[in-house]
Amino acid sequence: MTVKVPSDIEIAQQAKMKTVSAIAGEWGILEDELELYGKYKAKISLDIFDRLKDKPDGKLILVTAINPTPAGEGKSTTTVGLGQALNKIGKKTVIALREPSLGPVFGVKGGAAGGGYAQVVPMEDINLHFTGDMHAITTANNLLSAAIDNHINYGNSLGIDPRQIVWKRVLDMNDRALREVIVALGGKGNGYVRQDGFMITVASEVMAALCLANSLMDLKERFGRMIIAYNNEGKPVTAADLNVHGAMAVVMKDAIKPNLVQTLENTPALIHGGPFANIAHGCNSIMATKLGLKLGEYLVTEAGFGADLGAEKFLDIKCRYGNLKPAAVVIVATIRALKMHGGVKKAELGAENLQALDKGFANLSKQVQNIRIFGLPVMVAVNRFANDTEAEIELLINKCKEFGVDVALNEVWSKGGEGGEDMARTLVNMVENQEADYRPLYNIEASILEKVNTIVKEIYGGERAVFSGKALKEIKRLEELGLDKLPICMAKTQYSLSDNPELLGAPKGFEVTVKEVRVSAGAGFIVCLTGEVMIMPGLPRVPSAEKIDIDEAGVITGLF
Repeated sequence: MTVKVPSDIEIAQQAKMKTVSAIAGEWGILEDELELYGKYKAKISLDIFDRLKDKPDGKLILVTAINPTPAGEGKSTTTVGLGQALNKIGKKTVIALREPSLGPVFGVKGGAAGGGYAQVVPMEDINLHFTGDMHAITTANNLLSAAIDNHINYGNSLGIDPRQIVWKRVLDMNDRALREVIVALGGKGNGYVRQDGFMITVASEVMAALCLANSLMDLKERFGRMIIAYNNEGKPVTAADLNVHGAMAVVMKDAIKPNLVQTLENTPALIHGGPFANIAHGCNSIMATKLGLKLGEYLVTEAGFGADLGAEKFLDIKCRYGNLKPAAVVIVATIRALKMHGGVKKAELGAENLQALDKGFANLSKQVQNIRIFGLPVMVAVNRFANDTEAEIELLINKCKEFGVDVALNEVWSKGGEGGEDMARTLVNMVENQEADYRPLYNIEASILEKVNTIVKEIYGGERAVFSGKALKEIKRLEELGLDKLPICMAKTQYSLSDNPELLGAPKGFEVTVKEVRVSAGAGFIVCLTGEVMIMPGLPRVPSAEKIDIDEAGVITGLF
């Protein structure tokens, strides 16, 4: 029988929330460590880290997925539901998620706080201005932009080449008209005329640095290392050269503090940071993750896109900088998405198709292999949809067992924590009986070419990486600057293991072409672009904003 579930926002508005002070008190956060933003959200003072420094860490659980499809996978929903389920079976659990960006909220996606009965609340606040972190990141980024043009206007003593300014302005909104702009029009008093452009805020290196910083001083140092341009001699110019990294850190002094909210079932949720999962690493902040590990027996978190992008970056970038050691990984899969990987069109997903499911399983098995490469226990969570047939479910479960991977049905969307208890027990049993031996994929001291080829061969299953002439020149410059001994952040399509979004399943024998190489010296990684990356999205023909409204009682509708 199909379970009728109200819309996400209707469920969220009916939630029986506890005050955030009560949630904090139940989880050992002192009153003096809580900075309230109303009744249901708060920031947590960084002083808590010193108080809890000797407390043993809990178990770190990463939730990732197969390559995403238009059919949907439900990674955030599973993360929330798994946290609720673990608490239901007696395991003290905290979750950590990324903050939504206003661009997608008003654009295509709508809200981004889980779904069904596995959501974080207050849903409206989280999806909108929340505690102001996005505004702080936007301001810090644009302060640096203003300082660049101001420096050029007043004589340009650093010799910045206006043709080689790599720092862009940002805005937390989808606005295609700002992708390429001309600044300083209107006469000499308005500065030096040059071409510029905007990115969406979550694509800013300020965001990536925030999420990889271990303290405010670490964040300030990362700001100082950010390369904003090159001078007339081709040497890098940094934010520290402009002497504004201290002011940027001041702007971010509150934004660096993790945000505390709760799930529908009152599980504490730390929602902090949300960098792009393409040109950045796509994970919530190290600060929130570390705090969650001190507060609970388990900390459940997620990474963007599929395991080939999000999990690889979590394990090769975030875990390096945070000295984090995961206990296990959960891979979310849906029968619908696996059938798409097996060749079924979206319009035909409602019909049973065991052959396509069997074929599409190759994508899931490859992602399982990818996690095993890192020495971690892994299980599959099958996110159940109403039209999944019993034969399809049986086939997928049997395929997982034949492949030697633990598997559990996941019904948290329709049933909340109760629908994830089997998944939670399977996870706990795995963690308690399989020892993690986490190891990064590559040696950070290896060359850029070696590191990229390792990712392409080991994680994507490709033949090799091919580098354009431009990319090779950029790599040579990074080697000359001593900036090549950093982790790699691959920017490629999320829809395929390859760099071709049309190649679904688990393709083999392909090449991945690296067209451009950039360094995010402050965040601390090298970005290798394999195609066009949309860093300032546009609104669709009918944006979600047209469905969002508020009435005289302050009740919001249409937010997913």
